[in-house]
Amino acid sequence: MTYPADLEVVRRRIIEKKHNYQDYNFGPLKDDAIKTFFDLAQEYETLENLFRVCVTVIQEFFGLESRLFLTCSGLGCLEYVCGSLDGVQNQRIAAPDDIHLSNTAYGVNDSWVIPVRGNRLLVDRLPFFAKDQVIGMLEIFPARGLTEGDKFFLEKYANRLGYALHNKIITSQNIQHIRFINSLVGDIEHNVIIPNISLSLYLRHVKKKIAELRDLVLNPPAATEACPDFVATARELTFGIESDCQVFEKQYRGVSLFLESLFRPGHFQKGHLVLRKRKCNVRSEIIQPQLELFLPKLRERGIEIDESLGGVPEEDFTLMVDKGLMAQVYANLLSNAVKYTRHSPWGRKYLSYGRRLIPDFFGQGKDGVRFNVFSSGPHIPPRERELIFEEGYRGSNIEGEVGTGRGLYFVRNVVETHGGQVGCEQTPDGNDFYFVLPVFSDQESPAEPLATETPPA
Repeated sequence: MTYPADLEVVRRRIIEKKHNYQDYNFGPLKDDAIKTFFDLAQEYETLENLFRVCVTVIQEFFGLESRLFLTCSGLGCLEYVCGSLDGVQNQRIAAPDDIHLSNTAYGVNDSWVIPVRGNRLLVDRLPFFAKDQVIGMLEIFPARGLTEGDKFFLEKYANRLGYALHNKIITSQNIQHIRFINSLVGDIEHNVIIPNISLSLYLRHVKKKIAELRDLVLNPPAATEACPDFVATARELTFGIESDCQVFEKQYRGVSLFLESLFRPGHFQKGHLVLRKRKCNVRSEIIQPQLELFLPKLRERGIEIDESLGGVPEEDFTLMVDKGLMAQVYANLLSNAVKYTRHSPWGRKYLSYGRRLIPDFFGQGKDGVRFNVFSSGPHIPPRERELIFEEGYRGSNIEGEVGTGRGLYFVRNVVETHGGQVGCEQTPDGNDFYFVLPVFSDQESPAEPLATETPPA
């Protein structure tokens, strides 16, 4: 019989596999174990459930215990991920010293340890380096009753496990990439495109003043009593243009910083925010520039700025942060303050901001710095305070204000990527939005010492 040329290679491979399985002669129990694994590997969608299937099939069909170890991302070491005795490990720990990466199976104590190999054709798409396609090790115990046939079957089982894991890792990674890119597109719209509209407003102001100034130059009034008015008008227009140009330049620097931090190639390659940390004076390099940009809008809405910090002076300090992303954190918090600040019960309409050191916030000897932006007005209901940092959520106090529900979600994402925490508390005057960053977050050298401060009133 003649077969189509494009099917011939596949047909030969199928025949080879057919003969292989006839030679293996695993028997009904082992065949059922393999089929059960494949069925459930397709049924369960998450990696964690695939881990559970792997060890539970071995336990249920053969009465053996097992532990699965996978390669750490980028480190080339092994992490314990799941075991038949204690399930999935939420807190990954390093493998014991006697469990090591190997491209051949080996015995240790009363265990038989088998390499878990990935898909050779897709190995370069893994988020970590896999030497000889080995992405982990499968430990089976007790091994004293295993025959050579059992060991051979378990190695074949580990191979199929490796392929399934490999594909699931890549699928999970691709889904994460797509979700991240969709989220990043929303952040770009919220933090760059919408604020950039204000640049066109300032540009129109500048163009209008330039046109008026040109008209005065081309059609100067007669050398009469109008001359003083001409000089005064020209001076006013010149100062106005200079003022608008200064605002325009600040906006340009801010948008350029945001563009650099959001369009960073590493974000798209890794599928998550990639930080570029450096020592930064948070007050002078991040808070103050953003506050200056929002001052015209705050004044327009009659919002005062209270920098008293409850009588506690604020000192300059430095931390290791991603300047571009943290600037956007403050841009989002100040933007919300412009929209939602209302009069307090005592008649004031204001915002305040500050920071204070919280000793041992992240554990013994791991201090945190609490930053806050407070705005006066009605309290956010307790139930909503738990939801406002979720993607797309908008509270009941929006009162027709335009928004996307991404601002606080972006704040949480950036802060948590820095290893910090976010939150919102009510005070007698209004609502206090805060975030806490580690004092030493992946720093090679300590930041400048911080003096413990009394929380602002």
